[in-house]
Amino acid sequence: MSEQSTSTTTSSRPRVSARLAAIAESATLAVDAKAKALKAAGRPVIGFGAGEPDFPTPQYVVDAAVAACQDPANHRYTPAAGLPALREAVAAKTLRDSGYEVRPADVLVTNGGKQAVYQAFAAVLDPGDEVLLPAPYWTTYPEAVRLAGAVPVEVFAGVDQGYLVTVEQLEAARTPRTKVLLFNSPSNPTGAVYSPEQTEQIGRWALEHGIWVVTDEIYEHLTYDDAVFTPVLRVVPELADTTIVLNGVAKTYAMTGWRVGWMTGPADVIKAATNLQSHLTSNVANVSQRAALAALTGDLSAVDAMRTAFDRRRRTMVEMLSAIDGVVCPAPQGAFYAYPSVEGLLGRTIRGTTVRSSADLATLILEQAEVAVVPGEAFGPSGYLRLSYALGDDDLVEGVSRIQALLAGAR
Repeated sequence: MSEQSTSTTTSSRPRVSARLAAIAESATLAVDAKAKALKAAGRPVIGFGAGEPDFPTPQYVVDAAVAACQDPANHRYTPAAGLPALREAVAAKTLRDSGYEVRPADVLVTNGGKQAVYQAFAAVLDPGDEVLLPAPYWTTYPEAVRLAGAVPVEVFAGVDQGYLVTVEQLEAARTPRTKVLLFNSPSNPTGAVYSPEQTEQIGRWALEHGIWVVTDEIYEHLTYDDAVFTPVLRVVPELADTTIVLNGVAKTYAMTGWRVGWMTGPADVIKAATNLQSHLTSNVANVSQRAALAALTGDLSAVDAMRTAFDRRRRTMVEMLSAIDGVVCPAPQGAFYAYPSVEGLLGRTIRGTTVRSSADLATLILEQAEVAVVPGEAFGPSGYLRLSYALGDDDLVEGVSRIQALLAGAR
């Protein structure tokens, strides 16, 4: 075959698979990367993009990792599903914090929470299945659904509903193809927390219609005021055979870089996901697993101290954002994000630029105020911004003050 004909044949086919070409970049990580690149270039950028606590990992966790490095047992492969001791610790922690029992055999330790999300959907979804996705949603959920060949179905709840979807909305979106409901409380990106009554209503609706529940509980320890974290399996235990629970140490213990998450669920699903992981990544790094074991078996005093700081920053951020004309900022009840509506600013002109979307506004804020925020388009409809308050108090005040000064000129 000639060189020309080879080139023609090759060029007629896409170089990247359609499946991966359709996946969008993580908007939150993209904003964080851009902010860090600008800072490295000497720009005084303040980043509200990434959901990453500014605290160091607790020292007792770091000490456990240092000790683990010295043990040759941690230099070798271990079971793909996770160290037996860590799987036992996850089971014990589930009973302690969530009030129901899981078997260590039904725990799969994953490379961070994102891998747990991907594997949960991969384990139960087939092409054409639909997943009900309450919006605003974390940016990774719809992409993981699409990677499984399924279809994300957005169910939106705005400021007027406190970003909490109702059973009536879910029922209106249900079709014969609906297989899974994604449930995230406390929520990323909104900080909304479903009450025990709301959680039970949604859980019983899912049970009635034979719908699987994938529940992401990674922010379980971060609630404020009178909000309480409610595990769906505690209020609707009958869902145990059709529920996958996702969690991890990243947010609770300031361990985002250690990459340890987990999923629990019915034995057949966990076995299928473990088989996938055995080919995908094998076991999570043993040193990280030993660190996670120390975190889960230690006390929660470090967590309590971080939550106190987050609560203080939350109040400051909501007060400052709410003072901006055109911005409506509900007080988040969990996680460490504020999700203000900026719909009142759309169509207005700021420093010569007419803002048509929250993406436009986020770009303007970065360019003119040197503050990085994530636009609502990353999480659902336009008209919103997500700001993490998991950063230092001084940076928080300075960053929001810059936004206030910029938006004060909106006409």
